[in-house]
Order: sequence, then C-alpha cells, then structure tokens
Amino acid sequence: MAMIIADNAAAVRDQLKAGGTVLVDYGASWCPPCRTLLPILEELNAEYGDDVSMIKVDCDELPELASEAGVMSMPTVIVYSGGQPVEKLVGLRPKSVYQGVLNKVAGAVRGTL
Repeated sequence: MAMIIADNAAAVRDQLKAGGTVLVDYGASWCPPCRTLLPILEELNAEYGDDVSMIKVDCDELPELASEAGVMSMPTVIVYSGGQPVEKLVGLRPKSVYQGVLNKVAGAVRGTL
C-alpha cells in the first residue's frame, strides 16, 4: 500500500478509526529532518506492506491534526493500534527504532509475539 498523503483531517480520523496499525508522520516540507525521514518511511512502507498503513501529515496544512496529536516539534511519528496512540517518537531516529516499534505493535496485532 502506498503512503497516504493526508489532504484533510476527516480522512485521517477515518483511517485511524478503521483500526489496524497506522503510522502517522507529522512534519512539514520546510523541515530538514522531516525530509530525511521520508525515504526511511518509504522503505518501511515497502517492507511492512499491508500490515501497516502509513500517513504523512503536513502540520502547516492540517494544524488541527497536529494539535490533536500533541505535536510540539517535527518530525513526530505516532504509531496507532486500534485507533489509539501506542508509541510517540519525537525527532529523527534511526530506521531500526521505527522497525522495532512497528515489529512490536504490528506483531502484537498479528499475534506473532
């Protein structure tokens, strides 16, 4: 599944309510660490396929979503399971950190832990 570029808040809320594991990247186009994170998330999206939905939220375009999620700095990545936030990573992290979180959350959903 391709990474979803959020264009409205309602679509993001609907995706979260749909359940499953969802990774939401809150960032901005002008943010250098956010631009560095994008290829990492694209690799993870290819690796996890249909097990994890990934959404990119531009905080300048959808500030209400960033506010609802408690985003104070960018990038902020929040992993949701069943519509609830289960992990929040603030700042740029190595790919292995994101993989560890996704393995823990998506693995629990699939019952592979």
